Amino acid sequence: MEYRLFGRTGVKVSPLCLGTMNFGNPTDETDSIKIIHAALGAGINFIDSADVYNAGVSEVIVGKALVDRRETVFLATKAHFKTGEDINDQGNSRRHILRAVEASLRRLQTDYIDLYQMHRPSVEIPQDETLGVLTDLVRDGKLRYIGCSTHPAWMVMEALAISERLALARYVSEQPPYNLLDRRIENELVPLALRYNLALIPWAPMAQGVLAARYSPAAEPPADSRAGRLPGSIYAQRVTPKGVEAGLSFSKMAQQFGKTAGQMAVLWCKDQPGITSPIIGPRTLVQLEGLLPVLEMSLTAEERLACDEINPPGGVVTNFHNTAGWMKTPII
Repeated sequence: MEYRLFGRTGVKVSPLCLGTMNFGNPTDETDSIKIIHAALGAGINFIDSADVYNAGVSEVIVGKALVDRRETVFLATKAHFKTGEDINDQGNSRRHILRAVEASLRRLQTDYIDLYQMHRPSVEIPQDETLGVLTDLVRDGKLRYIGCSTHPAWMVMEALAISERLALARYVSEQPPYNLLDRRIENELVPLALRYNLALIPWAPMAQGVLAARYSPAAEPPADSRAGRLPGSIYAQRVTPKGVEAGLSFSKMAQQFGKTAGQMAVLWCKDQPGITSPIIGPRTLVQLEGLLPVLEMSLTAEERLACDEINPPGGVVTNFHNTAGWMKTPII
């Protein structure tokens, strides 16, 4: 496996990142730890969590799994969303971030976080406040690096400019939604990342299972899928007739190249320009094992062109920015 530089940090990470959103629910603690240990055994050294994943249970499980191997892992987590009853238990303010970092450190059983990310932007809070407190935490040794997730390109650029002007810690990464069905980050964010050497760590590279042929046009979503468990949710909204149709075409194409649909979806994302490590979020050990071969795969020119036939560069079939209030592009 060829490890990749994480932006301009000098840190090398695996070309796939283990996402932990399923840990705690629906995947129980025992199976979650097995998945983490299997990923580490396969060479994955990059794990991503968030303080709101299953109300903090995901971080607790990750902390237990890494208790005797913390130094071998590039550990990332995130904050922004509401974590308590108080009106200020959310957002990107100094007050909330200070409390959120301490809580994540306790749950993860660690004294530092390698990558701390703002899970979403807070447009009402000046970014110099957010970057200021993150800088203090970096200087205190509690954070190694900082990044953001699902931010518009202009806000990422604004943050870089503020950091430069005020000598504050600099975002080293952005974590956007990105898959073959929603390629809009290629229009502005990817060129920005390439110009300023930002790591890109996409979430939903399999389009929440749509590209893995999990859904069919004439049937209800599988009961164990997020769309099935949470009807009417943001997850269900991403499963559209047009997307399912594209996913079935993609699955047939992947089989022609001797890969599963899941492998091809993650491989396509992994080998796009500017991408550092797509985040895979297996629910079971079998799902993880099915994706591990992608660590050693490379996307061919023929495969790339076949994928472009399903959705061309910069295009969109299904909206995976539906948790980003700033995205206004209509989906027809």
